[in-house]
Amino acid sequence: MKILYLTKYTRMAGSSRMRSYQYFPYLEKAGMKVTVKPFFDEAYLKDFYAGKKNIAAVVKSYLRRFFVLFTVSKYDKVVVEKEIFPFLPAIAEWLLNILNVKYIADYDDAIFHNYDQSSNPVIKKLLGSKIAKVMKYSGTVVAGNQYLAEYASKSGARNIEIIPTVIDLNRYPVKENSDPEKFTVGWIGTKTTFEKHLLPCKDWIKALQKQDPNIHFNIVGITEEMDLGSNVKYIPWTENTEVPEILKMDVGIMPLQDSEWEKGKCAYKLIQYAACGIPGVASDVGMNKEVCIDNETGFIAKSNEEWMEEILFLKNNSQKRIEMGHNARKLVENTFCIQVTAERWKDILTK
Repeated sequence: MKILYLTKYTRMAGSSRMRSYQYFPYLEKAGMKVTVKPFFDEAYLKDFYAGKKNIAAVVKSYLRRFFVLFTVSKYDKVVVEKEIFPFLPAIAEWLLNILNVKYIADYDDAIFHNYDQSSNPVIKKLLGSKIAKVMKYSGTVVAGNQYLAEYASKSGARNIEIIPTVIDLNRYPVKENSDPEKFTVGWIGTKTTFEKHLLPCKDWIKALQKQDPNIHFNIVGITEEMDLGSNVKYIPWTENTEVPEILKMDVGIMPLQDSEWEKGKCAYKLIQYAACGIPGVASDVGMNKEVCIDNETGFIAKSNEEWMEEILFLKNNSQKRIEMGHNARKLVENTFCIQVTAERWKDILTK
């Protein structure tokens, strides 16, 4: 069986890496031949992460994807990550449907809100229902959580499967020892998610360091000083070092702004922490509470005071912290790992 993956990015981007690329060895082992054609290349991503605009790379991406569409008949199955052409109407998806190409559309966030909640009235009017059409024209929608699945259902999708964004257990050992002299609170992400979700927590992060000078913060994915306090370390992200950096944490945090967009998030940070046997503290938003089960695998915090209280509790109660970390790892082993979900993807692709 030959499968074409139309990903949005190369494996350099977390969303494409976790939703698509990490499955390829499992699919190939099952006898499938996988061809991947990302929309944006690595040159674009490097510029994007550096805050640079590369118009030439964007134009090249659209042209490259256009010509790829002429090859879809060579494949038995086509998997589309989110959409074929960003910020264009769903004409390509409509044509595939007309040609009886029942592609699989995969979603790990509420991309439809880029359009139906856009501040640009032209985008909102022309593309507000675009993703609903992409879902309707597909043969199957694979949704990362229930919120995305419900949108697919309302859109008229033929078949809907819920597969969360997961990790590979083989890459995530369990944390064994903690530094008795230093308690580390960790966060991992990109500059965009940092500015939106963690930076607004600056006041309680600073206050917590003043209240207990033995509490330190490791911010993975940010390399510049962000005025979060003296006990904060900013650490570059790489695929090879992300797990070792998570293993240095005693608790992992995932604050989120409460909006419709965040309801589509798949709690991936919490899954990463949990895979290492590290409890989380998280906002009561979207899928967070499915991974950070309150008082079982972590704590849900609803105010600045609760963020500080829950972190201090975990610092001062090591046995409870270890127990919650153990529960978190078990949850990942049972639900949020590729060892479970790869079989489901194989079933979807061979239907």
